Amino acid sequence: MTDPDTLKANFIAARGYWRPWNEALLHGNPAFIERYAAYAGHPARTGPLSARMVELIYLALDASATHLYEAGLTTHLRLARQAGASEADLFDVLHRVTLQGLSAVFQAADLLHEAAPLPPLEAGHPLQARIAAACPEQAGSLRRLAAADPGYVTALLDFLELGRPQGGLQPRECLLIDLALHACFTHADLPATHALIQQGVARGIGRAAMLQALQLGAHLAVHGAALGAVVFSRQGPQS
Repeated sequence: MTDPDTLKANFIAARGYWRPWNEALLHGNPAFIERYAAYAGHPARTGPLSARMVELIYLALDASATHLYEAGLTTHLRLARQAGASEADLFDVLHRVTLQGLSAVFQAADLLHEAAPLPPLEAGHPLQARIAAACPEQAGSLRRLAAADPGYVTALLDFLELGRPQGGLQPRECLLIDLALHACFTHADLPATHALIQQGVARGIGRAAMLQALQLGAHLAVHGAALGAVVFSRQGPQS
């Protein structure tokens, strides 16, 4: 087994941080520290995405309402800036995070429409063109939702179109962040993930780039081990 000082140095080099849970696991299960650094670091090191894009995806995943992990958010915000992310990039990511819950609304509203249908939105309604331009992949759901509550859909489209910072992410980058958010086990929205993959293929985003975005979310599960290791270290070994 590699000595503890080398394990710690290797982990910091691979992951960019060292926290109390790392220290607890270094003493309780050093093999975890040795192998986790390789496992967690593999997608970031080997895929086609830039370091900036990798850190922006990590930022989105840690900021997500399905995770809310401040320590990771702090680390990846710093690393994203070091990798060249602009302030507009960072706030655009937070905009994407805020939109994450929409797919659940669309799916649930579609179920409600199926049980209690309403007449469709009239062909000449101003929202028809806005929906088609802003969200073609969700147009059916949005039209059904607009038939029930056009004010909500108007406010939603205003936020989607006008709530972003100027000069932020490119459309390809938005899609990759959305894909990571919806595919991650903390959200696991498979219908939305399927739709995003289809959009990515249609837009010419490579398979390797989408796979990397998918893989980056898996090891957020380590935060369960981190919590357990810290609690164990507070209690100390049994006498």
